Amino acid sequence: MAKVLTPRSKNYSQWYQDLVIKADLAENSAVRGCMVIKPYGYAIWEKMQAELDRMFKETGHENAYFPLFIPKSFFSKEAAHVEGFAKECAVVTHYRLKNDEVNGGVIVDPDAKLEEELIVRPTSETIIWSTYKNWIQSYRDLPILINQWANVVRWEMRTRLFLRTAEFLWQEGHTAHATKQEAIEETEQMINIYAEFAENFMAMPVIIGLKSENERFAGALATYSIEALMQDGKALQSGTSHFLGQNFAKAFDVKFATKEGNEEYVWATSWGVSTRLMGALIMAHSDDNGLVLPPKLAPYQVVIVPIYRNDEQLNAISEKVDEIISKLKAKGISVKYDKNDNRKPGWKFAQYELKGVPVRIAIGPRDLENGTVEIARRDTLEKNITEIEGVDEYIENLLEEIQTNIYTKAFNFRKENTTKVDTYDDFKVAVKKGGFILAHWDGTSETEDRIKSDTKATIRCLPLDYEEEDGVCIYSGKPSKRRVLFALAY
Repeated sequence: MAKVLTPRSKNYSQWYQDLVIKADLAENSAVRGCMVIKPYGYAIWEKMQAELDRMFKETGHENAYFPLFIPKSFFSKEAAHVEGFAKECAVVTHYRLKNDEVNGGVIVDPDAKLEEELIVRPTSETIIWSTYKNWIQSYRDLPILINQWANVVRWEMRTRLFLRTAEFLWQEGHTAHATKQEAIEETEQMINIYAEFAENFMAMPVIIGLKSENERFAGALATYSIEALMQDGKALQSGTSHFLGQNFAKAFDVKFATKEGNEEYVWATSWGVSTRLMGALIMAHSDDNGLVLPPKLAPYQVVIVPIYRNDEQLNAISEKVDEIISKLKAKGISVKYDKNDNRKPGWKFAQYELKGVPVRIAIGPRDLENGTVEIARRDTLEKNITEIEGVDEYIENLLEEIQTNIYTKAFNFRKENTTKVDTYDDFKVAVKKGGFILAHWDGTSETEDRIKSDTKATIRCLPLDYEEEDGVCIYSGKPSKRRVLFALAY
């Protein structure tokens, strides 16, 4: 068989690692903490990228690109920002190598020390706001709605493919506005776009909320996030949008002339998602047989496997398959026809299950005689025999059904694994069980820190969709007007 995965129930972490590698998504590289994204994995990321890029452009954003290297002095201009990233920064100190005349090989040339060290970007607020100073003079220059697709480096020592690596791919939006209200509206708009993408394309239900002060992005006045629940009961932050106020405008002296002729600092936002979404996609839906991909993000939505004994049978099958492919492509459905003779059909079936292809068609000589094909759906592993005539419409409807079913399954899982608690004892029991926990909190950082230290559970967000409710904090007993979302998290 093509697949050997550790069962989720036995070791979820190993199951995930097995799946990423055996499904040909990514592998560890020769550089510690960094990964190689393989073609099949990158094809999924490209699908994500294309949909998000379309959504960004529909809301007026444009793509640009800024330097990978950031002068160290830029990080000193925004105190909270530098404190938030200081421990994760990779630093370039020299610009040249030279031959080692004693030991052979090469060494860093000690005479090639940079006058000012460069930081390999962990995020781009500082370099972008130093640039915006040159772009903004008047209210007529606003708003600026820029996104960049890039790589960033955050020096992680304990890494896991897609979820946490020293280098990863992402997009980061950076916008500049004339008013506070406009910047807040932008921040909220983008977190809603992320939620729409997660639910409609990734088939992954999310909760939108505000981060607590402890969990807020370094340098932001407010951080919104979308939180998803993985099958092991842990939360995964899947996207963030930050209202930066005027912090970066003040740090880099970015002012504009108002309509009234006054001079004011610009208002800012930033927002981003990363290849961590790949980890979310895997952990939210997949099973012990391999990946389960939502049709909207699958590199190919249908795979066709011929079953034949000789070239004559293959030629007859291929003629009919060409007709099927033509009809499917006319409906915008992506298809792969695997007529390679180096593997048997059974191996191919297992391999495409492992890779999460939503629909598999098997067709042999008897199917040609009967005018039928066998169709297997990946989400439920159900098979049925369908007439070749009209198979394109059948598959079009089936793909929509699979997309909906994957979302519904994930939604029901979250619902079944969301618990309301009112006492700290019940809270600790719920943490051990896993899942989302809705509990009252007194709003203080001290209480949040103590709960985290005691249980490792963190406040994932203060859900925006909540009802005011009188209660008392599970830890301190102080009054509380709302429940917040706790969970163990990646």
